[in-house]
Amino acid sequence: MSTTVEALSFALDALQIQSDAIANNVANVDTPGYIQSNVSFQSSLAAALANGGTATTSVTPSSNPVGLNGNNVSLGQELTQATTNAMDYQAVSNELTTYFQILSGSMGGQF
Repeated sequence: MSTTVEALSFALDALQIQSDAIANNVANVDTPGYIQSNVSFQSSLAAALANGGTATTSVTPSSNPVGLNGNNVSLGQELTQATTNAMDYQAVSNELTTYFQILSGSMGGQF
């Protein structure tokens, strides 16, 4: 598998993990004591591509300040992140589709 396909595949997987974390945060917006989860994979992917290594996705607790009920989820922040995540997922999916269309065309298929 090419580096391009591996990177795009990793990005799709990581964006799905991020989407799951966002959904979990939104579901627990009113749960006392719940601590928001964050997913960061962009810097890991950039480092892996630069070094030819393996990228990883990690889910970490947020260090945002907590409210009176011990919960630190900001619904507005989560909804903004969900929108950004959906657009990123669509962009990566489009890039993967384009890559395979070019590959197919180079093998005699239609562009």
